[in-house]
Amino acid sequence: MDLISHIKNLLLGLGIAGKHLGRHAITIQYPEQRYDIPERSRGIVVLLSDKKTGELNCTACDLCMRACPTAAIRIDSHRDENKRKVLDQFIVDNGLCCFCGLCEEACNFCALKMATKYEFSCLDKDDLTWDMKKLQEVGLDVDYVDTRKKKKPKPAKPVSDKAASTKSAVPAKDDTETAAEEKPPIADETVADKPADSASEAADTAVAEPQPATDVTTPTEPTEEKPPASPEVPAETPAEVPEEKAAPKTEDKKEGDQTDASA
Repeated sequence: MDLISHIKNLLLGLGIAGKHLGRHAITIQYPEQRYDIPERSRGIVVLLSDKKTGELNCTACDLCMRACPTAAIRIDSHRDENKRKVLDQFIVDNGLCCFCGLCEEACNFCALKMATKYEFSCLDKDDLTWDMKKLQEVGLDVDYVDTRKKKKPKPAKPVSDKAASTKSAVPAKDDTETAAEEKPPIADETVADKPADSASEAADTAVAEPQPATDVTTPTEPTEEKPPASPEVPAETPAEVPEEKAAPKTEDKKEGDQTDASA
């Protein structure tokens, strides 16, 4: 009975193989030929960079490290002056990775992706641990859709009607007026050459201006009384009459003598 069952199974296998004798081959000639991996396949983990700046999209939030069931991801970071996290190291041990894709689902910043690459065999298991630099290099040519929420610029505040009316009411200055305002005042050469005249003119103007009258009364100082003169001191003699007063009489006499002589 066993012999009959074995013969039966052999014929079934030969019948399936006979159906594909006239068809094309299913296998490919690797490595000359390579199979195109679908986009949603779970390949090796890579880090994604910004398409414009080239910087890593990772924000060191540690969500992928917490979601990894095999602890294949390790992230080291520090905080800067603004208390924001800065990525220092991002290490993936492909020897521990089970290619579950939970890290990609946990990431909200398009920082990593399960790429469609499967050729990473090596002879040393330490070479399966990829650092941040290698993960970024492998992920440079990986296409992805950026779904990050970017901050929108704040809209400009609307100008009120009063401000608009005041701006429209102020006339625009001409170029000549603005140039005149910018030029410094030119000093007068005559005034600079004659400093003495300017000083005299300033003094004349100061004298010409009427000064306000002051009502302040100055206190009078008390006069000291002189003691009476002693009797021993002789009295002062009267002053002699100056000769100038007697001069007109002599002139009158001379004029009278001349009139008598003429007569």
